[in-house]
Order: sequence, then C-alpha cells, then structure tokens
Amino acid sequence: MTTTTTRVFCARLSGLVVFDPNGDQVGRVRDVVATLRLRGQPPRVLGLVVDVQRRRIFVPILRVRSFDASQVVLTTGTVSLRRFERRESETLVNAELIDRKVQVLATGTQVIVYDCAMEPTRTGDWQLTRVAVRSGGMRRRGHQQELRWDEVSGFAADETNQGTANLLAMYEDMRPADLANELHNLSDKRRFEVANALDDERLADVLEELPEDEQVEILDHLDNERAADVLEAMSPDDAADVLGEMQPANAARLLELMEPDEAEPVRRLLTYGDDTAGGLMTTEPIILLPNATVAEALAHVRNPDLSPALASQVYVCRPPTETPTGRYIGICHIQRLLREPPSALVAAVADTDLDPLGPQATLRQVTQHLATYNLTAVPIVDEGSHLLGAVTVDDVLDHLLPENWREDEEQLDG
Repeated sequence: MTTTTTRVFCARLSGLVVFDPNGDQVGRVRDVVATLRLRGQPPRVLGLVVDVQRRRIFVPILRVRSFDASQVVLTTGTVSLRRFERRESETLVNAELIDRKVQVLATGTQVIVYDCAMEPTRTGDWQLTRVAVRSGGMRRRGHQQELRWDEVSGFAADETNQGTANLLAMYEDMRPADLANELHNLSDKRRFEVANALDDERLADVLEELPEDEQVEILDHLDNERAADVLEAMSPDDAADVLGEMQPANAARLLELMEPDEAEPVRRLLTYGDDTAGGLMTTEPIILLPNATVAEALAHVRNPDLSPALASQVYVCRPPTETPTGRYIGICHIQRLLREPPSALVAAVADTDLDPLGPQATLRQVTQHLATYNLTAVPIVDEGSHLLGAVTVDDVLDHLLPENWREDEEQLDG
C-alpha cells in the first residue's frame, strides 16, 4: 500500500471523499476504527467507516492505497456494502477518543484530546502513534502539543476483561502458527473470548493454522455476519476446507452472507474432492500478462502477505488474470527473475517446458510432480489450458501429515 504521507490525522479525515482506483466516488469517511491495547501500546488501526448512500460500511485499512488532504483512494473498487456494526473490542477514534480528557504522564497535567495520528508500520499495518492535545477547558484553545501515544494515560482498554486483554497483549507479536498453538491449548471459554477480540484479518490468519474441527467450533461461535467476514479474509482454499467440514445448511448460509466475488472461488473449490489437485489448490497465485516486465514480477513477489511457496513462482497467462484465466503460457521461477534485466518481459523468460496438472490429479500425483521437478508449487489448468490455481508444497504437507500432528509429536517421530 502506498500513501502520500506517513502520518495521517484522524479528525482531518472526517468528510473526505473516498474514490476507487478508477476515480469513481465510493463515499465519504465517517470515522476510523481501532482496537485499544494495554500498557500504553499503540492501538492497531483496523479500517475506516465510510458513508455510502445513507449506509455506513467498513473498509479495511489494507484496502486503502493513499491518503491526502482532499481524498482517500482505495486499492480496489470492490467493497462490502454490509452495514457497519462496532464490535466490543473496537473503538471509533473520532467519536470516542476526540475530546477525551487524558493525563500527561511526565507532568500529571490533564489535557483534552483534539486529534489522533496514525502511521504505517514496517509490516504494512497501521497504528495510532501520536495524540494532539490542548490544555484548558473544552471551549478554550489553551496550549497545544503533540505527544507519543505512550506519553499519556486515559485510553486504557476496558479492565473488566483484563485476563483476555493480557493474553492479547502477550499474543500481539506472535506468528499466526504460534498463536494457533496457544489457542489450541486454551479452554473453550477463553479461546472464544480471544477469538472475539481479534480483528478479522488476524483471526483468519490464525484459523488457517488450526485443525479444521477447531476452525468450525470458532466460526460456529461467532455470529453469522462476523463468521462470513472472517471467511472472506481467509484464502479461498482454506475457507473451502473449513466450509466442507460444516453442516451443509450452515455452510450454505455463510456462503450466502459472503460477498459474491469472495464466495465464487470458494464455491468452485468445493466442487473438487479433498485429495485432488482442485481441492488442494489456491485460486490466488501471482498471475501476470505476457507483456509484464521482470521488474513488475519482482514487485509482486515482494508482497509480505504471500507465503514463500506462492512467492517463489509467477504464472504467465493471457487475459483475464483472474482465475480461471486466459490461456496458460508458463511459469517464471524467482531465481530466473533475479538473473534477468528488469526490463525483460516475463513471456520471454517463462518456463514453458513443464506440463501443468489437471484439477482431478491425485494427491500422490501432485506430490510426485513436486518432488520430480524440485518445485515449491505446481500450476493447475482445465481442459482448455485456463489456469485455475496452484498447489503449493505447504498445502501438500498439510494433507500428508496426521490430522493431530500439532498435539502428537510422538506420532510424527514414528
């Protein structure tokens, strides 16, 4: 995500016009959604509340391409029109933090908040990092100053649920796989409390690392609207796997609640058997047109949200680039991309000799293909040579390991 500034003041966003990448107006910013944390840690910014045709919707912060003094531009023209409802763990910055009385820790002085600033982190997330305050009463301007978030007190998260809040503080910097292991060992009650407090993107990442029966339990615990939001944040293959484990009526209800463009690839994956290439594949590999350059390809593989297996190869196809694509041409391995001039076209450096597999290929055939050609992923195409997705080595490992491998190390040793 690119921004025209590295520090954005939330109160100044109110009323700004929101545009999609094509320049069409989506709506206007109403507020900023954040989640408070304990011990003075900067709150994580989750997204924006946007007024769209008399309806308030939520736009995740990762869907924002840029901020400036007159507008907000999104990375996509597709947004969920589901009505925004604030969750218990969320705070509306402009509505709930502006005009709040807080204390300057260094002097003990009581001041009034008149704005909060957010900044991007190195990982692409956003945090509230600065507080603009003034001394004096609500109607008096008084002395103004800008402080770091940890230099004031009075924003603390609700202490009535401090046990869960302390756990969340401990889990903040954990990798999703490690946090999944922690949740696995919690009681059902505490596991559900933590799941309720995590934002959709974080919970989706963690669910993808949990056994499918625990994924089902957590999603069943959430209200249907939230469960659909979390499924949308999961990769389509993981969402299809967990829906396949649910009662058919529950799965159908959640699919109906998902946005159509998010639900469509999941529905397609559900038509394949669990142990086939179609059932194993992800529908979101890196896909480029033949006239894309090596520089463009390398920019795509730098995306920190991609798994190493998906980032290791780029798939060259005729338009469209959404799966099912146009005719599949070949793959570009990252090692080859690093050796080529940035201006070279991917079509000229693509490996066209390796045959892709079909969606009905068995798990054994996929495993043999990966091992034979020392690949980290294999393209999956239909009878018309349209790319449907890719099966990565981590997807294969998930199906080769015992179901309870996370809790039974002795079984792995055997």
